[in-house]
Amino acid sequence: MEPAPVGEDSAVPEEQAVQTTVALGGDGTSIARARHLAAGFVTRAQTEHGLPVSQRAMDLTQLVVSELVTNALKYAPGPVLMDLRITGGMVEIAVWDCDPVLPVARAADVGRVGQHGLEIVLAVAQGFEAQREPVGKRITARIALLDDEHRAAPRTRSVGQ
Repeated sequence: MEPAPVGEDSAVPEEQAVQTTVALGGDGTSIARARHLAAGFVTRAQTEHGLPVSQRAMDLTQLVVSELVTNALKYAPGPVLMDLRITGGMVEIAVWDCDPVLPVARAADVGRVGQHGLEIVLAVAQGFEAQREPVGKRITARIALLDDEHRAAPRTRSVGQ
């Protein structure tokens, strides 16, 4: 199933909010497609809206998208929605799925094969939230657009009910 754009802001107000939402099916190409869409979104924010974006931000955005979409497709039946938004010098990646169970990071274990996705996201993101929605849950991670902001940005973590 091909991801379908749900909406995209064409105007960039003063706070430079740039956003797009896509629905992803559960076929074998969804994860790669999500990474490709995220890279295109960040590139458009840079080229069309003149926002500064480091190569590190581009790479981390694709990594976080890959991990969050993989987990959503692996653990929840049904479609996944991915919302990308740029605001306040950050790219915000939100992934919704229909399973209400919030993710829990496992203790580090070098012998464990796999199941490191949430650990990776928590290690690279400047902000992370997991919250239950009326249906399912929404996982949100934030990545600084510039490397200097990455070093100075406060790390926030929250898990909602």
